Amino acid sequence: MLQAGDAAPAFSLRDQHDTLHSLKDARGKWVVLYFYPKDDTPGCTKEACAIRDRFPQFKKLGIIVFGVSVDSVKSHGKFADKFELPFTLLADDEKKVVAAYGVWGKKKFMGREYLGTMRWSFLIDPNGKIAKIYDAVKPETHADEILADLTKLMEK
Repeated sequence: MLQAGDAAPAFSLRDQHDTLHSLKDARGKWVVLYFYPKDDTPGCTKEACAIRDRFPQFKKLGIIVFGVSVDSVKSHGKFADKFELPFTLLADDEKKVVAAYGVWGKKKFMGREYLGTMRWSFLIDPNGKIAKIYDAVKPETHADEILADLTKLMEK
C-alpha cells in the first residue's frame, strides 16, 4: 500500500490523442493523478467536469492533471470531446498502473461484487514523491479540495 512520502510508481501511458505520457516527463512539476472507474458515467463525469471548471486555476499554478482509467484511448477521446476536457486522460487498458497504485480491487454496486478502479487521487510533488493520497473522493468537490491542499503544499 502506497503512503505519502513514497516514490510515485513510474508509468508511460497513451492519452486521448494517442500521445505517450510518462511520469518522469512531469518531473519538476506538481502532478494530480486521479483514478476514476469509467468514462462518461455519472460520478466520473461530475468529477471530470469539476476539474475542467477549475482547470484554469490548476494551469495558473503550473499543475499537470492526469486522469486515469482502464478505458481505451478511443473511449477517452470521445469522453474528452463530449465534455470539452482540457486535461490529459490516460488509458491504462493493461491495468498495470491501477495495480501499481493499488487502486484496482473489489467493489460493490447494487449487491454485486466485481473488480474495478477505485476513485482515488494522488498528489505527486516535483521530486516524484507522493505528497497526499485521497481515498474518499467526492466527485463534485474533489477539484476544490485538491486546489486547497496544493496551495498549502506549494507555500511550504
